Amino acid sequence: MNSKNYSPWQLWSLVLLRVAIGWHFLYEGISKLMNPDWSSLAYLMDSEGWFEGLFHSMAGNPSLLNVLDFLNIWGLILIGAGLILGMFTRIAAIAGMVLLAFYYLSHPPLVGATYLIPSEGSYLWVNKNLIELITLWVILLFPTWNTVGIDRFIFNKYRN
Repeated sequence: MNSKNYSPWQLWSLVLLRVAIGWHFLYEGISKLMNPDWSSLAYLMDSEGWFEGLFHSMAGNPSLLNVLDFLNIWGLILIGAGLILGMFTRIAAIAGMVLLAFYYLSHPPLVGATYLIPSEGSYLWVNKNLIELITLWVILLFPTWNTVGIDRFIFNKYRN
């Protein structure tokens, strides 16, 4: 569906949603970058559920942990900037979905799961990571960046 078929309210609501999620990603990345003591070690070690062993093994490898921390910080920043600016938005949305899937699988909201890192609420199967992942899927399915975003200028020559 072309964003020119959206009503102004639909278009700007989708753009607002894209920018809000972009801000969340960008701010999370910058806050991690600005904290010299930040590491994903505690988060990975706190993992439970189906992939607990995988996340614990990632945390147990210092070289891999450094790479993961770098990718996490800069992934959050670049995904956030891409979503806010509407620049390489498809890539940003897909990368954001992958990152959120890892967060979700690391700390799935399962019955009986207890985490040392405090949660913002009580969840069962659905948490904020899953909701944001699904929202990025909606953003991917209802593109606004070809009307409101830098992608409009980058990819304009490829449109009819």
